[in-house]
Amino acid sequence: MILSGQKDDKKGVFQFIREVRTELNKVSWPTNKELVSYTGVVGLAVMIVCALIWVCDTAFAKLFRLILG
Repeated sequence: MILSGQKDDKKGVFQFIREVRTELNKVSWPTNKELVSYTGVVGLAVMIVCALIWVCDTAFAKLFRLILG
């Protein structure tokens, strides 16, 4: 038994997929060189933030040990 809204739902899904493919064709994708460069920048930024958090954590731990004895 087909309910009244099922055909419209299928049409909507297929139309959505077509529109997504159309939009993805408009995207300016990075070249391999750009991708490697951007990945390196992100990796470096992550390492810097991790080091900063580690330094702050170590400093606060020593400070609390000093205060609490």
